[in-house]
Amino acid sequence: MSPTPPGRGDPRPGGLGGTIMRGRRPAGPELAERLDGSAEARQRMRVILSTIAGTLRVQQACEQLRICEQRFETLRATAIRAGIAALEARPIGRPPKVLSEAQAEIARLRDQVAELEAQLQVARVRAELAGVLGGAGGGSGKRPPRSGRAKESQPSRSRPGNTSKR
Repeated sequence: MSPTPPGRGDPRPGGLGGTIMRGRRPAGPELAERLDGSAEARQRMRVILSTIAGTLRVQQACEQLRICEQRFETLRATAIRAGIAALEARPIGRPPKVLSEAQAEIARLRDQVAELEAQLQVARVRAELAGVLGGAGGGSGKRPPRSGRAKESQPSRSRPGNTSKR
């Protein structure tokens, strides 16, 4: 029998390899008792973990939980599925904020108010420029009449069916 290489001893407590296990002691099925949940749910998880760890047979687990083997297998499969789902990789960082319908409406209205305020500012600047550049026009906003062409110089067009007397 060859000696065990350094650092390759039996990692289990009391193992024959001679190395001492460092760090925290592994938490087994008793970990379920320290977690949140109802007493029944914690007991079920402890028993399920015990069967997975091999410290409890399925028949003994069924007796402790007072259920049949089929129900136990269903519970164990559900617990394992839930554990796997909880361990799936997720995107790094904080999840994006999901706005409620009311919050989305508030954000839309704020954007609309900001846009309308910008349009109002543009209209004020235009009015001020019109007052400065318009000079003594009185600021009525009407255009002066065109010079050079009188209305009578244009031939009048009559609409079909409309007879006008001159």
